Amino acid sequence: MSIRGQEMTLSPEKRIAGVLAPLFALRREEDLGIGDIAALRELIDWLAEAGFRLVQLLPINETGGDNSAYNAISAMAIEPTTLELAPGTPVDLSEEDFAAVINNFNLEKLRHGPVKYAQVKKLKRLLLETAFLNFGRIATEDRRADFHAFVRHESAWLEDYTLFRALMEENAGSEAWDHWRHEHQTIEQARRWLEKLPPDRRTAFGDRQVFFSYVQWIAHQQWRQIKSYAKEHGVALMGDIPFGVSYYSADVFSRPADFVLDWSGGAPPELYFKDDEFTQKWGQNWGIPLYRWDTMRGNNFHWWRQRVRSVRQVFHAFRIDHVLGFYRIYAFPWRPFRNREFLPLNWEQMRERTRGRDPQFAPRDDATPENCEANCREGEQYLRVVLEESDGTRVVGEDLGIVPDYVRPSLRSLGIAGFKVPQWEVHHGKITPGNEYERLSVATYATHDHKPIRALWEEAFEEQSPTTEQARGDLEKIAEFARFKPGGDKIDFEKDFYPSMMGALFASNAWVAVVMITDLLARKYRFNVPGTAASSNWVRRMQRTVSQLRLSRKERHRMRIIRELLEKTGRV
Repeated sequence: MSIRGQEMTLSPEKRIAGVLAPLFALRREEDLGIGDIAALRELIDWLAEAGFRLVQLLPINETGGDNSAYNAISAMAIEPTTLELAPGTPVDLSEEDFAAVINNFNLEKLRHGPVKYAQVKKLKRLLLETAFLNFGRIATEDRRADFHAFVRHESAWLEDYTLFRALMEENAGSEAWDHWRHEHQTIEQARRWLEKLPPDRRTAFGDRQVFFSYVQWIAHQQWRQIKSYAKEHGVALMGDIPFGVSYYSADVFSRPADFVLDWSGGAPPELYFKDDEFTQKWGQNWGIPLYRWDTMRGNNFHWWRQRVRSVRQVFHAFRIDHVLGFYRIYAFPWRPFRNREFLPLNWEQMRERTRGRDPQFAPRDDATPENCEANCREGEQYLRVVLEESDGTRVVGEDLGIVPDYVRPSLRSLGIAGFKVPQWEVHHGKITPGNEYERLSVATYATHDHKPIRALWEEAFEEQSPTTEQARGDLEKIAEFARFKPGGDKIDFEKDFYPSMMGALFASNAWVAVVMITDLLARKYRFNVPGTAASSNWVRRMQRTVSQLRLSRKERHRMRIIRELLEKTGRV
């Protein structure tokens, strides 16, 4: 049963609850080895029944070799593996052609376990290429006109993107443009090379560009449809814009003047993430180039405006990951592939390697009142551009980490909701009660970067380990926030602690209360470990399909509890 006709509201006057669910992690019965729009449709139905009114997703931009949603090869293009591909979907894909392609793959093996990106991407690309060939032969005039209208409308980014994607194919599928053939390493050189190609090769190259345009056309159609579907069921979709953009992206390749390429953005040292020694010592080096804000100001922030337009087309709201970067960002004078080289060095040894260039905040630190004022003023200027281009789409800012005092008042003045992680909201040594949260905020116990609470629970009761004390400390703070008072010596996580912590989050004054899907289901696995390039990142899938979860007696009982808590706390 699905719920239609529910009102979708994103006014902070009405408190709602949502679920954070990485799309790749979702399962459905007929998926092709990765979560897709069809699985998202099933999730929307299921969560709407329980009373949730928002689904938060990670970025859906096209990924590169590391498969990280936060290191995409385009800030505009949609990842093709998110698409629902089946007979008749898209209409250019016949049942016979679909069967001919998938018969060359072991779907049972592909669906089992973690995402097998190389095989999944190959399978979906072959299906899309088959559909594209059929489109060229049998498409109606109306469909052709629609496609050409899309290409014209999105030409500001689509032309450069399709050139980049076709050049990737010329260079063994790699997005590392500075390792491409010499004649391809800048967009100007690549265009000159293309002009000198024999006519048949130039035509073939152009056909590949048209194919990549076709894929994006289909992607935009499907994502706009799922946006409408969610709205019909009273559920808002919240997307995600990473503050930075990958060094190896179509954006940097085609607009190098907008970026500072010899510095890498990231975050300062953070002792909380005990999984990663480099993060604790030096910080998180994300490898993202810095922005040349003066250059962007000169072209009226064209690229940022296009980026916001792209995300608002397919989402009702969006989160800016690391919104602090608009005010200032921690920068490294080396790229991440050198992190291991710098890990054992002290500060003096590091400075010898970097010729005196220190990791530092850019454009300036917050060491003086004058610097704080300048950072705040400039950050607000850039964020006003985002808000202006969002055209009413709700904007949320992920403001976690080392937050300068001026940032949260600044975000509130702009009407941007910040985050509240209860176990980190400590004032004068005490946990801030949920009823004291600003209404314009998003409350959650964990993001995709954090351990699920069930994992903290098990660590806290293990024998001493490097993370035992931290896990116990976090749980104690959550218990304080939830006013949890155990009734006996033995505490059961699901029976005792789970409803208490969920009820406290929903009861908070925050506009949106978001639960990570692993926390909703009381699971302990995680999707990403920050600051690492582990093979386990971005591949973990749910153990059961959405329909299996929906039919499970245990999960139906759990969702009844959730529904009652949502009703009790006024979020339905």
